[in-house]
Amino acid sequence: MTSDLQPSAEPSCFHCGQPVPPGLGLFVPVDGQPRQMCCLGCQAVCEAILANGLTDYYSHRSALPEAAEVALPQALADLGLFDHPDFQQGFVRPLEGDEREADLILEGITCAACVWLNERHLMQLPGVTAVQVNYATRRARIRWHADEIQLSAILMAVTSIGYRAHPYDPLRSEELAQRERRAALWRLFVAGFGMMQVMMYALPVYISDGDMSASVLSLMHWASLLLTLPVVFYSAAPFFQRAWRDLRLRRAGMDVPVALGVGFAFAASVWATLMASGEVYFDSVSMFVFFLLGGRYLELLARQRATRGAETLGRLLPSFARRLSADGLVEERVPASQLVAGDRVLIRPGETIVVDGLVLAGRSEVNEAWLTGESALVAKVVGDAVLGGSLNGAGALEVEACQVGEATRLATIRRLMERAAAERPRIVEQADRVAGVFTLVLLGLAVLAGVYWWQVDAVRAMPIFVAVLVVSCPCALSLATPVALTVATDAFAQAGLLVTRGHAIETLAHASHFVFDKTGTLTTGVLRVEEVVCAEGVEPAQALALAAALETHSEHAIARAIVVAAGSSIHAASDVEIRIGQGVAGKVAGEPHVLGRYEHVAPCAASALPLQLVFAGDRTVVYLARRGQWLAALVLGDSLRPEAAGLVAGLRDAGCGVSILSGDAAPVVAAVASVLGVADARAGLTPEGKHAALRELQASSAIVAMVGDGINDAPVLAQAHVSIAMAGGTDLARNQADIVLLNDALDRLLLGRRLARKTLAVIRENLAWALAYNLLAIPAAMAGWVTPWIAGLGMGASSLLVVLNALRIARVK
Repeated sequence: MTSDLQPSAEPSCFHCGQPVPPGLGLFVPVDGQPRQMCCLGCQAVCEAILANGLTDYYSHRSALPEAAEVALPQALADLGLFDHPDFQQGFVRPLEGDEREADLILEGITCAACVWLNERHLMQLPGVTAVQVNYATRRARIRWHADEIQLSAILMAVTSIGYRAHPYDPLRSEELAQRERRAALWRLFVAGFGMMQVMMYALPVYISDGDMSASVLSLMHWASLLLTLPVVFYSAAPFFQRAWRDLRLRRAGMDVPVALGVGFAFAASVWATLMASGEVYFDSVSMFVFFLLGGRYLELLARQRATRGAETLGRLLPSFARRLSADGLVEERVPASQLVAGDRVLIRPGETIVVDGLVLAGRSEVNEAWLTGESALVAKVVGDAVLGGSLNGAGALEVEACQVGEATRLATIRRLMERAAAERPRIVEQADRVAGVFTLVLLGLAVLAGVYWWQVDAVRAMPIFVAVLVVSCPCALSLATPVALTVATDAFAQAGLLVTRGHAIETLAHASHFVFDKTGTLTTGVLRVEEVVCAEGVEPAQALALAAALETHSEHAIARAIVVAAGSSIHAASDVEIRIGQGVAGKVAGEPHVLGRYEHVAPCAASALPLQLVFAGDRTVVYLARRGQWLAALVLGDSLRPEAAGLVAGLRDAGCGVSILSGDAAPVVAAVASVLGVADARAGLTPEGKHAALRELQASSAIVAMVGDGINDAPVLAQAHVSIAMAGGTDLARNQADIVLLNDALDRLLLGRRLARKTLAVIRENLAWALAYNLLAIPAAMAGWVTPWIAGLGMGASSLLVVLNALRIARVK
């Protein structure tokens, strides 16, 4: 264990590395040794870390934290404000029971050990159920039970170990990302400037062909040494820090050969300069660091772009809204976080809609490009739904808020994007494991080459050893997969396909059988009540009101159609029970009523179905009955999506199997299957029946993709190898799905499949290139045919080629 990551001539603080003021005697015993502190803040933070059993933090960290006097807020009592319900509205989400979830941004995160420390420390708090810190964005997602611990106590716990936590703010997150990019760019600039200057001194040595005097040669070497110092100790510092961390953790990361190559080449060059004999490699060192930092900078941009989509969505909703009084006469400007469902909101021309709601008054055109990817304006009139984040056109709208804040469609999509960014696909983990094994093999080959050439030609041993380490750095292997997936995820979003799970692209590319729900998926899902046929003595309006009373408690497409048809004439219902795949039952005016399939309703009616209520089997009909009496039959209609036939034909042409699994009546499903040309169409299925049918397909070795939209599709979506949900479906279906069709355009699924297959092809090309390059480069370097600077150029070019090849995915149309 070491207290300092960088040597210092004066005593430095064990915790933060800052100089210790003369005469200050603050010590904390760590592993039985007194460690000096620079202030009371660092002493308190160090003691808090030790008290929670997190001493390993000091052996894992690869960068020093901020000084405690900076990290600790001036007024800790202000943290109590975070417990106020009004303050929490903007960033705390209620979950089941008393559980809460919040997104926080952590400042002071400098390395992976900081992430480890914060996660371990917070998970030890009573009431905290989950902690996930994203190193790329410095964003922490925390869950806790509100009756066991307050948010202020969580923030205080973060503060006690030397970090700062505050509510997540996309602008603050972007500021941190810019700071990281700026630091990486400065390191790249220093390395590039040093490389050019060193080459100015190295070139005369090369072209002199040994005719240069010893004094001039020594001057060139010393000048090169001075110019290489900032490259090694500033630009290359992260490589040494991460390599040291990997070695302490007994693992071989891809920074280990880099650090060894740079370190040995620089040390040998310094020795040759001091002794005025031997070869120097300052030009090779500076060039190698520059090329490698260039590749890493591209990787950083790709990694940040993978998370920027969610950040951009988070900034679409405005911070303030114009709330109207109940009569619409008084306008009040309020924070958007104070809006609740039922509020009337005024959206002026050119403003962004702040809630999901229904238009109460006005007429305008709205840009919904954030959802559909299309810039064409969509007309909105009274009764139409509008989505938060959309841009209003030339007309003013009065909107009734239905969903606000974190309940809006925009917020749901943002959370799904964040979930996908946080997951590591299986193919990435496999590539990382291969890169780790490859690093060990590379180190062994470099040592063997160095030992061999030391015996054959000692002068060439060092450059060959360095060249082997450098020429085949596993960066190309590590970049091949994540860069391709990052570009593909962005291309999917541009095509209107939101990837919400890490494995989705890989699995979709391999999918061999596509299963579709019917209502709301292959059809528009906008059912309408076409006819209400009543038993004797029952009026159609009365039957609709009774049916709507039961269906107001359901999200099914049939339920929505009946509620819309009933209008405002809806009775109150109690003891409502939703029987998935069958119907609903409940009490209206104290009397039991049942609505749904004939088989579900018949036991309640307990009599023969009247002739006027008998319909052909190719129509969607639901029946209404109360105890001992048939009341009515409601006939509903739906229409196929215009792109459904093209999608099914395209999948068949691609060699994929297609099935329809529906809970609707057999004749209705058969009619749709006949139009689409689908042979395997199964009707009358419950959610359990769909689940069993899907497992049957999987048992036949098919890779199954399931496309659905409703709450009854959630179990099947979870069972499928890859699941696709319609954006217009229920929240449960969207949250369960691996991919969401943002604009409900089915034909985009064909483009998504092509993108997925192209992505896998690019990944295979990248891996094949990396393998071929290594098979050629390593033997050439071991044979002494490759100098260190050529090795650095080859390694950098290899990584750059992988990135450029991945960018071709975005060109798929």
